[in-house]
Amino acid sequence: MFGKIEHLGIAVRDLARANETYTKLLGRPPYKEEAVTSENVTTSFFKSGENKIELLAATSDDSAIAKFIEKKGEGIHHVAFAVEDIHAELERLKKEGFQILNEQPKKGADNKLIAFVHPKSSNGVLVELCQEIAE
Repeated sequence: MFGKIEHLGIAVRDLARANETYTKLLGRPPYKEEAVTSENVTTSFFKSGENKIELLAATSDDSAIAKFIEKKGEGIHHVAFAVEDIHAELERLKKEGFQILNEQPKKGADNKLIAFVHPKSSNGVLVELCQEIAE
């Protein structure tokens, strides 16, 4: 079952410039910056109360973020939801007829296992499932 919104992902062209903007906007700097080589992105995370904002900048012209920005420009890229059991959720969503982009979860940023639901099956919104990785 889906939990809270884990974060909003925002695609940006220039991570340093976007970090400056969001530091001013939110009144605090990012708490983490991390490269996710499997996705060809560098990310920054900001807290806003109980919520998080993830800024994503492409590190390669063939990354999903670069393609997104080329097609739609900077802006909200995805909505991520916390889940307790990502494998069970993927199976449930497949049975419900959703198109899943990742058959198996993979390691994402901020110590999470992640998987995505294709926007074609969720009213044009890319949905990310996030499960905390137990340490």
